[in-house]
Amino acid sequence: MITLQWLYILAGLMFAAFALLSAADRTNAKRLGNAAFWGLMALSLLAGDYLGGFGNGLLVLGLAGLAGFGLIGRSAPPTTTDAERESWADRLGNRLFLPALIIPATALFGTLAYNYTALGTYGWFEDKRETYVLLGVGVLLAIAAIFAWLKPSPLAPVQEGRRLIDAIGWAAVLPQMLAALGVLFAAAGVGTIIGDLTAAVIPEGSIFLTVLVFAMGMALFTMIMGNAFAAFPVMAAAVGIPLLVEDYGGNPAIVGAVGMLAGFCGTLMTPMAANFNLVPAALLELKDQYGVIKAQIATALPLLVANILIIYFAAFG
Repeated sequence: MITLQWLYILAGLMFAAFALLSAADRTNAKRLGNAAFWGLMALSLLAGDYLGGFGNGLLVLGLAGLAGFGLIGRSAPPTTTDAERESWADRLGNRLFLPALIIPATALFGTLAYNYTALGTYGWFEDKRETYVLLGVGVLLAIAAIFAWLKPSPLAPVQEGRRLIDAIGWAAVLPQMLAALGVLFAAAGVGTIIGDLTAAVIPEGSIFLTVLVFAMGMALFTMIMGNAFAAFPVMAAAVGIPLLVEDYGGNPAIVGAVGMLAGFCGTLMTPMAANFNLVPAALLELKDQYGVIKAQIATALPLLVANILIIYFAAFG
């Protein structure tokens, strides 16, 4: 049976390759910092279960230290030449995107086939993890298709991956850390404290004000933590479940789903959501690193208002 652990190993091997290639890249002045950073990521994925909580905590501190002291930086590894890329673009045009489409196609159609045909009875994949596994299978199939079709140099995919991951830098691991932070906040009782404050300040029976606090809290906590999935455990424990659902009888599906959408409005307005807002600016080499955020505010605020109204009228109608 293929389990989620197999994907951790696959990702760990990828980061280990980035670390080794970074260490050997004498053209990058920060090669040792890059090698250490991606090496720690590889260690986390390959041996995180064996390190324990304390060991993984030290590992995270090491990642934060390397990034915080500016010890990692961009690289320009050799992948394919400009002449090769121009030749492929002229000859193949938009067909060059076909390998990339293999990944979502494998995940989508593979999941449907596994769940709605006799394939699922063979027990090939860990229960409820088939989509993740098939996503990894799609990546391997896409790489195999690229080698069979375009015949690049053996290290070209890994070197290109290293170039992209170095361009993204520390922001690549921020979503995982922020998601863990949300769980820590919930375990520390932050949600309970916010819920008590909300109940003390808002008059009893004021559904609209409670909805307003819930939706605004989702957006604000998402802006602080960069991830609506990190904000949700806090605000659900504070306001969503005890007040809106249990006390006022709100529809839990609507409160939860639209509450997440309210959180996503915060995602549009924060640099903490680095994978959405800072990474595109870095990859596109925009002059203003906050240009993406500035362009999204005019969309985020009206959407937040709409989500507040949807929760109020649909969950309690």
